[in-house]
Amino acid sequence: MSTMAEKALARASGEREVAPGDFVVARVDFVFAHDGTAPLMIRALSEMGVEELALASKCALFLDHAAPSPSPSTSAMHREIREFARRRGIRLYDVGEGICHQVVLEEGYARPGSVVVGADSHTTTHGCRGAFAVGVGSTDAAVALATGELWFKVPNTIKVVLEGELKRGVTAKDLALALLSELGTDGARYAALEYHGPLAKRLGLSARATLANMATEMGAKAAMFPTPEFGPDEDAYYLEEVSIDASVLEPLVATPHSPANVVPVTDLEGVEIDEVFIGSCTNGRLEDLEVAARILEGKRVRTRCIVIPASRRVYLEACRRGLVETFLKAGCTVCPPTCGPCVGAHMGVLGPGEVAISTANRNFKGRMGASDSSVYLASPATAAASAVEGRIADPREYLG
Repeated sequence: MSTMAEKALARASGEREVAPGDFVVARVDFVFAHDGTAPLMIRALSEMGVEELALASKCALFLDHAAPSPSPSTSAMHREIREFARRRGIRLYDVGEGICHQVVLEEGYARPGSVVVGADSHTTTHGCRGAFAVGVGSTDAAVALATGELWFKVPNTIKVVLEGELKRGVTAKDLALALLSELGTDGARYAALEYHGPLAKRLGLSARATLANMATEMGAKAAMFPTPEFGPDEDAYYLEEVSIDASVLEPLVATPHSPANVVPVTDLEGVEIDEVFIGSCTNGRLEDLEVAARILEGKRVRTRCIVIPASRRVYLEACRRGLVETFLKAGCTVCPPTCGPCVGAHMGVLGPGEVAISTANRNFKGRMGASDSSVYLASPATAAASAVEGRIADPREYLG
């Protein structure tokens, strides 16, 4: 009678069965942090006086949020992380390797049924591989690294049924925005989302990652896709069931300043923009770059357009396939793998009053720069079409 989250936590805690609301101490299979959270984790370990790290061999640190370093203080912080990783024998992914969530997927650190802890809210991404993956604070990450265990409250699970077919110009990002429109930013508070239905089974890993990534915008603790190796019991109990019919969807956009302010792109056509950002842990994968390049092929952008592959592997493959050349010929700026403008760190920070359309996951006030700037969230297809026109545009006009 167990959901995926319940089965994962039961296995990791040594219990035969757990139920929503139970508190368990579970073994952690993998833990990671990045340059925005690792310094606090390191400090917590120091304050606890920890010498031995139980998960040193199952931990990775990433320099991805402000990388390459945009300031002397950031450079000093990066050096601290590098030295800590070297002293403690922890794997470090240095500047240029990529955004933590993309690299964790590429390296296979998240396995079906495993418990993954990341000091970043979008750790839910790794449920695309069937892992119970949760974002935690830096202190909790330090405890997991030191002891190999962490306490969890077993979440309720919401069953999400994806049906129908994705039509021209409609992508996994639009599915995620449709679900956000349905649940809001707290409709899945401390719940696990579990994706089912005929469409969910057909989605590739990249699309699944996008949906799992944006679950945290709904308040979810975790977001999990069944795999051949790991799934729920047939008679699992779900707190709620939500269905999304892709066949009736059109390209969607989230308006400022909430990812749940979702409207059809046709409601916003003509809204002037200053910047387009295509990248992030939500939509910086190869498939995302491919659809953007398809729209930009042979055209010129009418506003600044920043393209950032999510990892070195993605960047290299985009080069091999000619995507980077397409972007450059179209007038885009292609940056090394980094979170960069998504978190307002660098490489595309918005100025006062500026407006951007972004493929990232959040559009809170000041998220990408100035406190009075505005961010619209959309798919790579919608973002690329908007770059061509210099205003928000319907991508279906560019996709035959």
